Amino acid sequence: MKRTMAALLAALIALVALAACQQSAATRSDDDQPQRQTNLNRDASVPALPEGLEFGEDGAPVITIYNTATESYEDVGLEDYVAGVLAGEMRNDWPMEALKAQAILARTFVLKFIDEKESKYPGAQISTDISEAQAYAPQDVNERVKKAVSETRGLVLSADGKLPYAWFHAHSGGVTELPVEGLSYEGGNPAYTKIVESPDSDSAPTSMKHWEATFTAEEVAAAARETGVNVGDVVNSIELGEKSDSGRTVTFLINGHEVNAPNLRVNLDSTRLKSTLLERVTLDKGKVTFVGRGYGHGVGMSQWGAYQLAGEGRSAEDIVTYYFNGVSVARAW
Repeated sequence: MKRTMAALLAALIALVALAACQQSAATRSDDDQPQRQTNLNRDASVPALPEGLEFGEDGAPVITIYNTATESYEDVGLEDYVAGVLAGEMRNDWPMEALKAQAILARTFVLKFIDEKESKYPGAQISTDISEAQAYAPQDVNERVKKAVSETRGLVLSADGKLPYAWFHAHSGGVTELPVEGLSYEGGNPAYTKIVESPDSDSAPTSMKHWEATFTAEEVAAAARETGVNVGDVVNSIELGEKSDSGRTVTFLINGHEVNAPNLRVNLDSTRLKSTLLERVTLDKGKVTFVGRGYGHGVGMSQWGAYQLAGEGRSAEDIVTYYFNGVSVARAW
């Protein structure tokens, strides 16, 4: 009898343990999965860091930023700064590998900025002003953002042993662009940039996938003048001019004058004229209407493309190397 009772008790304990394991497996999220290690190219050359960087006790740089929200200068650990940028540039509930890819680009971006540029805020190495650098939302940092930053600690892009420009944008409209054509970048198209088909997720807002933007003829004429081309006080004629290999508009013909399309977009309002991947432009009754798709300049990594690739099981390294040509992920600290 005692043996029978003991056997029944052992069986019951086993069943309870099995049920607990099944419940644990059923409720496990992507954050509970074993940590995915980024497959570093051990032969990749670590880019030289900007001269004059100071390092904190954790071995990472400490940088001086100008925070436009608080109108103050702050000394911030670079990894903490990257967390704030990640929360500002990408939703904190996105797939982990997409967040990690964005963290690698954000870290590369700030180091490249410090190395080559000066903030318009004297005394700062970089600012939170979106017009010169990256978005910054430390109030939106959560555990997922912290995890993405921690698991990519010190990781940057290396292009032939140098820091590249880590360009990114919201939605490519299905195809990315080169910097000269998409950004009017004057340094030529670096070898690490490329045009690639981008699997931007169907979950992206409809307002990014296809949109229309209407401006007055006077607004467009004024924006054209800001690019340095005097087309007159009002637009009497406008058409799409030169197109790039990705299909983006490189120039407009306004009143017979050639106007740079990326610059016109910025001067008009890049949140309304969302990209230069345009299907058509029309002029009717003093109104100019642009019809297009995508959101952003189209250069480098598409964030909604990263979202899709991460959902398909691609790693952060897979994602960044998909959008940049011949780069490696290297550990800077």
